[in-house]
Amino acid sequence: MRRLLFLNGIKAFEAAARGGSFAAAGSELNVSAAAVSRMVHLLEDRLGVALFERRANRLALTSAGRAYQGGLTPIFDALASLTAQVTAPTSVRVLTIGVGPTFAMRWLIPRLADFRKQQPDIEVRITTGGAAAPFGEDWSCGIKLGDGAWPGLVAEPLFAADLLPVCAPRFAASLKRPGDLKGPSLLRVAHAAEDWPAWLKAAGVTRLSARGPEFQFYGQALQAATDGLGIAMGIRPYIDDDLAAGRLVAPFALSVPRACAGIWFIAAFRPSSAISPRSGAGSCTPPRARPRAARCKEKQKEKQKKRQKEKPKPGREKKTGHVNGFTHPAGDL
Repeated sequence: MRRLLFLNGIKAFEAAARGGSFAAAGSELNVSAAAVSRMVHLLEDRLGVALFERRANRLALTSAGRAYQGGLTPIFDALASLTAQVTAPTSVRVLTIGVGPTFAMRWLIPRLADFRKQQPDIEVRITTGGAAAPFGEDWSCGIKLGDGAWPGLVAEPLFAADLLPVCAPRFAASLKRPGDLKGPSLLRVAHAAEDWPAWLKAAGVTRLSARGPEFQFYGQALQAATDGLGIAMGIRPYIDDDLAAGRLVAPFALSVPRACAGIWFIAAFRPSSAISPRSGAGSCTPPRARPRAARCKEKQKEKQKKRQKEKPKPGREKKTGHVNGFTHPAGDL
């Protein structure tokens, strides 16, 4: 038997953690903020751990709370997606994309209108993915930041993940050279502690460390930079639209490849390569992106070179598999 305790409290906690307040969670769940607070208190009592630190005018997740929310949000997203697939008319073709929140907001969603014009009969559903999320059973495909080496998945490079500091135009006026940077103004991302040290080292700036406010996602840090809070470390293509529109500027020309990482289109090997269990046809192809070779681990490069040197045995041709719109040698799957 599964040990599922106090689902209402779990829903209340997840909504409050994602929305940043009991009021936002109450609005989403159609209950009062006080009711959300009570349910979260009851959940904490039953778990025996604190999930939030209650501070003046805001909530802060504890380490246990961050871990719990990081696992719960993908589960709820997957449940919603699965329910929608089961209840969808049989004629609907569904493309479910697992993608991180920053890539979704900063690149994918702004391009969905063009995709709909090209493929009006395909219903696109976006679910929580990203670097730490496993490939979901309900996904048609995904977009992931990493080195491209995920056992059991096909990975095709979309973008290199180049690091480039960005800030609001008015903030850039005082930045003439990298040495003008100050630690408290450098905005941090919790899961990317290596970004600022890598860029500062390449810029020749020593004895400086990022000590600015810390955020859970790149998108949050980029929004804070847009609002003038400090300087965020941007990743292309997350920042390309903001730079083009002038919402953000890059005070320095230096960009540095993110260590052993690129942005990849990923898919699981499925013989039918159907968009959804109900669609019956169609390949899983993401909205068209300008392909770029992703930088990844030297080990991955060596594997690719080794594959290129391999030749089929005399008299036998290598079999190929068609995977979600891509054809690969069977040994690469």
